[in-house]
This record gives sequence, structure tokens and C-alpha cells, in this order.
Amino acid sequence: MSHDLSASATAVPAAPAAPREGLARTSAKSASARRDPYFDNAKYLTIVLVACGHAWEPLTHGSRAATAAYLTVYAFHMPAFALISGYFSRSFDMAPGRVRRLLTSVVVPYLVFETAYTLFYRWAQDDPGYPLSLLDPWYVMWFLVALFVWRLTTPIWLTLRHPVPVALGFAVLAAVSPDLGGDISIQRVLGFLPFFVLGLTLRAEHFERLRTWRVRLLALPVIAAALVTAYGVAPWFGAGWFYHRGSVTGQGVPNWVGLFTTPALFALALVLTACFLSWIPGRQLWCTALGAGTMYGYLLHGFVIKSSRFWDWYDHPWLHTPLGELTVTVAAVALITVLCSGPVRAVFRFVVEPRMEWLFNRRDETATAAARPDRT
Repeated sequence: MSHDLSASATAVPAAPAAPREGLARTSAKSASARRDPYFDNAKYLTIVLVACGHAWEPLTHGSRAATAAYLTVYAFHMPAFALISGYFSRSFDMAPGRVRRLLTSVVVPYLVFETAYTLFYRWAQDDPGYPLSLLDPWYVMWFLVALFVWRLTTPIWLTLRHPVPVALGFAVLAAVSPDLGGDISIQRVLGFLPFFVLGLTLRAEHFERLRTWRVRLLALPVIAAALVTAYGVAPWFGAGWFYHRGSVTGQGVPNWVGLFTTPALFALALVLTACFLSWIPGRQLWCTALGAGTMYGYLLHGFVIKSSRFWDWYDHPWLHTPLGELTVTVAAVALITVLCSGPVRAVFRFVVEPRMEWLFNRRDETATAAARPDRT
């Protein structure tokens, strides 16, 4: 829910005698001018789906309708997140400025929030001995680990002639390998890798082709069919198929089944993602600016979601009525909207997007300023 999702940038030459403050303002204005409302809207609506999915999970234990909505969203919302992340990672080339940005926008937030979530768990569950393991990401933190690995390997994927099939091969390998292990959430890193790599291969015209009324109208029966199918399979189909937390043996099937289910789930996610992206508005809306703060919403909303589990907020029977389920949905949307807002970003910028100029060589400052719009 990274995991906000970034926009690629072109280096902006600085005037020889320009003061640092002037360069920063010029760079910020240039970055703002380059932002595409379509992608900011897509990032905001994707993080809304992430929040709704997390909020709906307790409702699925007694509601077939909630389960159908949950399954449909989980079939594509993280693939869409990874795909958009890949699209905005195309410019990652291991240049000093981009490496610096990777460290400050992915590695540092991971270290801070992984520690914060562990301390939160110790306090909320009265378990002071709960271990802090940077190799075992807790809850939503797996996406930052995945994003770090994906970004580092971007130059490799961009050199391959057919990167998506190769990435899909790694995903299949993860699906059929129960002994792969759980360090750095490797199963998820590989499971969602094809979507990130696909994003690396996309261009703006690919998204333009989705934004036609013909595609939009075709998307409606597809989404309807997905919901109906999810409703039909809700009593017996497990959402674990979409999590990619481990091999397919965790779903009670032989490992060879992953040879077929992984490509099938990949295709399903792509179809639903295309349907979702086709209906994203391309104009400036009230929520467009929130698209720049999706990383804040992703990292912070987990504390509220986990609080609801730790303190049994869903024990109230009314929440499991249709009106209660609607209330939970509205609350999830409101929560993530607030967490992506400007005031929240201003408060938490020092840990989500720290500059940390003291840590780096100043000679890459201009390159970093040009790279800053490349946000997760």
C-alpha cells in the first residue's frame, strides 16, 4: 500500500549561482507541473481499495456479500499497486540521486515503521518480548521490502527482451516452492513481481487506450461477472490465493497446481486492473492532490486497522448488518483520505520522506532534486 506511487522526472539544470532554496522551489514547481491528474487519481483510489480491503476482512466471517467484495478487491488491488509502482520506476538507473531517494523514501521509512509497529504490538498486546526482526516484515511493511528489491533490480529487467515472462517464471517458482522460506517476505516479493515488471514495460499510450468509452463499457460486465463469481465461490474459496504469502501448498493443494494457478491469477488480476484503470478520471478532482500522499496513508493506516483487531472493535453486532458494513466502508475511506492529506504529510514527512542531507555527499544534490518526484 507504497504501499505514494511515483512520477518519473527529467533532470532540471540549475542556474550556476542559484541558491539552494531557490533551486528547491524551482524543482518543486517543476515536479508539480509534471504531475498527471490521472495517475494521482489512480494512486488515491488504489490506496482506498487497500484500506477498504483491510477494513472488510473481519466482516467476511459472517457476510457472503462482504466476502464477495473482499475477494474481488483482493484479486487486483495489490497487483494494481505494484503495476503503478513499476510504471513510475522506469527511470531508476542507480544514479546517485535515485539511490539516495530509494534509501530515504523506502529504506528509512521501513526501518522506522517496522520498529514502530513492533513497539506498538508489544504495548497493545502486553508482550514486551515480541521480537523485532527486520528480515520478517510485519503486516503492511512487506511492500516496502518488495519495492526496495524491485527497484534495485529494475536495470536488469529493463535490459531483458521479454522481462514479464521471466518475472512470471519467478512467481511460479515461488508458488511451487514450499521450502523457499519467509525471510524478507520473499514469497510476496516474487509473487507480485510480474506486475511491477509489467509496469516497467508500459508507456503512457497504454493507459490512454484503456481510457476509451468502449473499454469502459466492456469493463462493466467484467466487473459484474467478477462480483457474481466471487459471491458464488465465497463459501469455499480462500482469499489466501491472492496474498502470495507462501506456496500453493498452504491452500491445501499439491505444489504442482501453482504451475497453472499462478498464470491464471496473473491474467485475472490484469483484466480487473485494466477495468479499474479504465474508469479512473483523467481530470483534476478534489482527491487528486491526495495521490501524492498514498505512502503516508499506507504506512499509517495499519495502526488503526490493527487497533480494531487488538481491541475487538468488530464485536459489535450492528457492524455486521448491511448498514454497519456500509459504515465500516465509509470510515475506511474517510480514514485513508485524512492520512493522505497535506496536514498529515507535513507532520510525518520527517520519517516518510526525510531529506537526510547530512548522510550523503553534496555532489549528488542536483541529481537528487531531479529524482525526488520519483516517489514510491
